[in-house]
Amino acid sequence: MSQRVVFHQLSRKFVDRDHVVPTASKQLVHYTLAIGHHIGIIDCFSSKLEIPREDYARWVARLPDGEARRKLEGLLRFGEIEIAAPHVGMLRDALNGCAHAMSQEETEWAARLRKMLEAIEAEQAIYLMVKCRQ
Repeated sequence: MSQRVVFHQLSRKFVDRDHVVPTASKQLVHYTLAIGHHIGIIDCFSSKLEIPREDYARWVARLPDGEARRKLEGLLRFGEIEIAAPHVGMLRDALNGCAHAMSQEETEWAARLRKMLEAIEAEQAIYLMVKCRQ
């Protein structure tokens, strides 16, 4: 069985959405969620995209040289990467910059990743864990 790259997106947060959080408190909420695993809160993820590892490597190689490509290539070196709010702009720009060089399937992967990046942009407590698995 070949390895697969799986994009997992944070699917549940431990915030009461019925309670309106004042704008001034949103940073505190984001901080609490960010450190939550240190105080016993467990992040719940759902799988959003799976790509064969070899195909992922070819897809990432199409990205222009730079931070975005290095970020995604990190998965091939380390077996796992995290994508969070600081990565959104550079990844989106890199995906847009090489769209003309992508196959139809790669274009679909890029569209799905862009959608995940938009979710992070809308709610900065959301992040992605990208892992290799058998």
